[in-house]
Amino acid sequence: MPAQTERAASPGGAAPSYGEGNVFSCPIDKIVPQRGQPRQHFDSDRLDELAQSLREHGLLEPLVVRRRPGQDDFELIAGERRWRAAQRADLKQVLVVVRDVSAKDAFELALIENIQREDLDPIEFAEAMDRLVKEHGYTQDTLAQRVGKDRSTIANALRLLRLPATVREKVVVGELSEGHARALLGAPDDKQLSDLAEKVVRGRLSVRQTEALVRTAKDGKAPAGKGGAGKDNKPANVRDLESRLTKRLGTKVEVREKDGKGEIIVKYANWDELDRLLDVLL
Repeated sequence: MPAQTERAASPGGAAPSYGEGNVFSCPIDKIVPQRGQPRQHFDSDRLDELAQSLREHGLLEPLVVRRRPGQDDFELIAGERRWRAAQRADLKQVLVVVRDVSAKDAFELALIENIQREDLDPIEFAEAMDRLVKEHGYTQDTLAQRVGKDRSTIANALRLLRLPATVREKVVVGELSEGHARALLGAPDDKQLSDLAEKVVRGRLSVRQTEALVRTAKDGKAPAGKGGAGKDNKPANVRDLESRLTKRLGTKVEVREKDGKGEIIVKYANWDELDRLLDVLL
């Protein structure tokens, strides 16, 4: 660590200058995490790996902090993963750089740092965007400019917050990608959306297969068009069989029956969906 920038922060009142841009070695127990930090999930194994690196080489890049008003400690702005790993490594002092910013600006800096490092999962990003809209009055256009994203990226991210909580959690833990989540948003209702999400995870379906699955679910909810009356006149046991087969196979199934004979028609939207059906049936 450069000697000219290392100054120990006193635990109590009198301390070296904490001015903008000042870099010094700070007691780790004098740093608190930012309330409402955009990033909420940290991989434990990766933290352990980073902690081992910190034991061997120390913290080479300063954490970014701000002085908490009326307190003798600091709030973390950027570098929470390194701060957590430093705690695991049992480091007593860490290098920090002070920024003289408001709580609002601190949140924006934390968000931008995480975006630049691609540290946020899709739900964390969506929640951060939503907070900036609701608490700080940003429009989607302004947000796009601030974080360096297209407006459509912001709009698509905010749509993810319409997912049921159980489905959002699947995105957080990596069981569903953002593409899967966007496709599932087309489901007719939350119940079907959650059921379809389970099928996607169990079947390890691709995004295209998920889109086909959602289209099938929507077709099942849509009013009958030409020829719909014939379907409505089917016996209850035949309609029930169609429903159970559709649910089991994850695609539209039609049962045609006459005089005790008939046929079962299994529909698919593309070759990927046909491959999936063959895996289920064979």
